[in-house]
Amino acid sequence: MDIAQDGAAGRLRNLPTRLINQAALVANRATERALAPTGSRRYHFALLATLAEFGAASQAELGRHTRIDRSDVVAAVNDLAERDLVARSPDLADRRRNIVTLTVEGARHLDELDARLAGAQDELLAGLTVADRRTLVELLTRIVDAHSG
Repeated sequence: MDIAQDGAAGRLRNLPTRLINQAALVANRATERALAPTGSRRYHFALLATLAEFGAASQAELGRHTRIDRSDVVAAVNDLAERDLVARSPDLADRRRNIVTLTVEGARHLDELDARLAGAQDELLAGLTVADRRTLVELLTRIVDAHSG
């Protein structure tokens, strides 16, 4: 899909909703290319990053932190556990729940994903200065915050 603005109607070129969607397409492609060689996907990164920052958590807590649907969390945790990037164990307080913990190998893998995603950010934002990038993140954060609720 060609996402160039050349030749697009003025009404389309000036719609923030369309521009954000077009930028998201480019961002998703850059992210997928960066992660592909690792065998990981965006959900894997989100879960590993969340565990690294907040510590061990139930699968339900991971879903709340990442806003990933429960069934997708289960599938992604299964993938990560098979690769020994996370460990899953019964919650001692409630044996019906699993607690997921980042392993040492998972932390190493997260470092690799961080480096690869930094490259994807550079690819996506190549035309922007450091100040422009900071402003873009601030504006996008305000948009997302205004609609989370």
